[in-house]
Amino acid sequence: MDYGGCELLVPCGKDKYISKNELLLHLKTYNIYYEGQNLQLRHREEEGELIVEGLLNISWGLRRPIRLQMQDDNQRIRPPPSSSSWHSGCNLGAHGSVLKPSTLPDIQVTDAEPTPSTEAPGNVTGSKGGPEETPQLMRTRSDVGVRRRGSSRTPSEQRRIRRHRFSINGHFYNHKTSVFTPAYGSVTNVRINSTMTTPQVLKLLLNKFKIENSAEEFALYIVHTSGEKQKLRASDYPLIARILQGPCEQVSKVFLMEKDQVEEITYDVAQYIKFEMPVLRSFIQKLEEEEDREVKKLMRKYSILRLMIEQRLEEISEGPTAM
Repeated sequence: MDYGGCELLVPCGKDKYISKNELLLHLKTYNIYYEGQNLQLRHREEEGELIVEGLLNISWGLRRPIRLQMQDDNQRIRPPPSSSSWHSGCNLGAHGSVLKPSTLPDIQVTDAEPTPSTEAPGNVTGSKGGPEETPQLMRTRSDVGVRRRGSSRTPSEQRRIRRHRFSINGHFYNHKTSVFTPAYGSVTNVRINSTMTTPQVLKLLLNKFKIENSAEEFALYIVHTSGEKQKLRASDYPLIARILQGPCEQVSKVFLMEKDQVEEITYDVAQYIKFEMPVLRSFIQKLEEEEDREVKKLMRKYSILRLMIEQRLEEISEGPTAM
């Protein structure tokens, strides 16, 4: 990969830019970290615009259940027509074009059973040639345990339907299992590019799993291990934000969370979050003592100034009387 190029500015948010060379250096570091894995990113130029594309890992951080769209068994899930909204099973050509898969995507479909809440989060396959996207959500609890009932369809029709329906840990898109909460911290991924803003990425992710909730209910956050939480604005580009944060997910992750359930935490606040209460109280006591010292210092300073002004006024008032 050629990471050189002329000095150009690449937008990374509203009124925020980064030089092309600096972004490419971050991208090089990112790809070295994921060498040999399908999380490496590719870049190209279209009409002088730098475009980076690849998979973005997103962790589920929802506190409330989500609703899945109810679909008829005969309805097949098709990828959207836009080349920027790739679904599982779609591959990219050398220049970002979408190629038809030679085989059907490997989608796990099993009979639904009640799932214990201690289930391990889903992980993204890290080896080269592995599945490009994670088509499953891990659920934390099941509203009902549903066993698939027989139908009048022929065995071949049933096999065709099972092949073309995404399953979420064995639970299908129907009215009996349409409401649940994904396991906190479980990971999925979506294929995006650097021109896609936060709302576009949110809609793509919700569409991938046929989630009925409005994208307006959610937001993407960059969550650091320090406790810092930074909300991505509507004008931000999540893939560029991920590149600039660095590739290591032990340092920071991209989370999908409810807008009204999460407050942003700045770095200045985050550095105190993990301290015990006695330590925090001692910090407050030290700050109060320092505040008292500063107040007393200012009071002395202005007391002296007031005395000097009063003396000067007395001298002025006495001057004409003496004459």
